[in-house]
Amino acid sequence: MGSDVRLPRERTAIVGLVTGKANRLQSAASLDELAGLVFAAGGIVVLRSTQERPRPDPATFIGAGKVEQLARACDEIDVELVVFDHELSPTQLRQLEAGIGRRVIDRTQLILDIFAKRARTREGKSQVELAQLRYLLPRLVGAGIEMSRLGGGIGTRGPGETKLESDRRRIRHRIATIAASIEEIRQRRARLHDRRHKSAVPIVALVGYTNAGKTTLFNLLTGGDAEASNALFVTLDPLVRRVRLPDRRELLVSDTVGFIDRLPHTLVAAFRSTLEEVRAADLLLHVIDAAAPDRDRRMAAVCAVLEEVGAADLPRIDVYNKADMLEPGEREHLVHLSPQSVVVSALMGQGREAVIEALGAALGLDTAVVTLKFDARSDRGQRGIAWVYRHAKVLTHETRGSRSIIEACVPRRALATLREAALETRIAGTAVIS
Repeated sequence: MGSDVRLPRERTAIVGLVTGKANRLQSAASLDELAGLVFAAGGIVVLRSTQERPRPDPATFIGAGKVEQLARACDEIDVELVVFDHELSPTQLRQLEAGIGRRVIDRTQLILDIFAKRARTREGKSQVELAQLRYLLPRLVGAGIEMSRLGGGIGTRGPGETKLESDRRRIRHRIATIAASIEEIRQRRARLHDRRHKSAVPIVALVGYTNAGKTTLFNLLTGGDAEASNALFVTLDPLVRRVRLPDRRELLVSDTVGFIDRLPHTLVAAFRSTLEEVRAADLLLHVIDAAAPDRDRRMAAVCAVLEEVGAADLPRIDVYNKADMLEPGEREHLVHLSPQSVVVSALMGQGREAVIEALGAALGLDTAVVTLKFDARSDRGQRGIAWVYRHAKVLTHETRGSRSIIEACVPRRALATLREAALETRIAGTAVIS
């Protein structure tokens, strides 16, 4: 039995840098998001600090003077942890810890830590451990910080029983072992994708920025009860459920891990097998937090990750969620701005029919009107008829003795499957194929 005792939240300082490439508003929004990440990891922000300079200092990132100022501020209010809103080099980490006198982690390590906290399945835990080890390996050499503080606070969770103070050879061996295990999972999932495509059941993947409401929409569409909360990165392991369209066709809906701005490359690489759920989809539902003040930035971040995983060119429907938090005028503006999109409030149970209709329209684009003749008395024919009713839109059905003649809108990729079950197949405007 696990304990319900909750540890006190770590008192945390967050630090941002405004350079010539960024502006103050963008930096403030990014720090707000970092504060949310700290809370998700079990901390509480008691100090925010921003430094403006043309470029990062190669030794301390924010400059020696700012380090001294930050150290004094941390002393005054008993800060336990300092989190930087940027990825730090091993040298910068060591210099900052020495100068501030506290544990220092960067945005990447914080995100990896949250993933370690959220991972539930063996695959999810393995993927997080792989990402953490790849991130930490170059930071072990000559590090002046104790790397064996597992379980001692934010940025120290995982990687499981692995001792990070052990030599690089052992860590590389562990990385190779985990990578091989994940590759086996990836190949198994690829075979499952092949079977799904052969069954011609369309696959729809929900993608979006973390906390956009993907899982809530997933539950609304599927009638499921997957865990959803107002927290970051609740879903790490893909969930797949069936949904039936009004015309009786079925499709598979997959809920995937949320994206975030500057998602660590080590994490994208480690979660490759999970993110292939996205790349293998026939259609993406891009779930957008319509009420987010930095909505455009979040949408751009999602598009960047889709590009990185090779899914940028897949057909996509934008679903603007959390419409209950919008003024009526804002909702109308969104509809006018993007007529092909859907505006919903998954939390309030509003918009399911609109999403289903949009799915049906999008997935119906790649169909053909086909006339099929089956031997209704044979097992093969009966299976074929059942398949048509499950996966296609039946227009007419006529029975002549032992023959069933069906005209239906059929997904083109399923034609090969139907030709094996049917006595004759005629695509509208073409010759009969036996």
